[in-house]
Amino acid sequence: MIPFERTWPYDRIGKDLYIQTCPFCPKEHILLPLGLRELDELKEGIKKLLVLPCCRNRLMLVEADADYLLADRPLRRSGI
Repeated sequence: MIPFERTWPYDRIGKDLYIQTCPFCPKEHILLPLGLRELDELKEGIKKLLVLPCCRNRLMLVEADADYLLADRPLRRSGI
């Protein structure tokens, strides 16, 4: 089972990927520096380092599906 606290939702608008809020800072509507090719590689299980453009926090992405990115560490408190 995928641990929900390690997931973060994303949106695809055209060829761009966005997250509504940053898990580390109060910024909203963040354009991710990931392309569709990187998203496809994540879906295949290839890990990617993501540096968030808003606060420069680093996050290792380990997988993705059509709605969520999966990280190697918790992004939210469990039980929420």
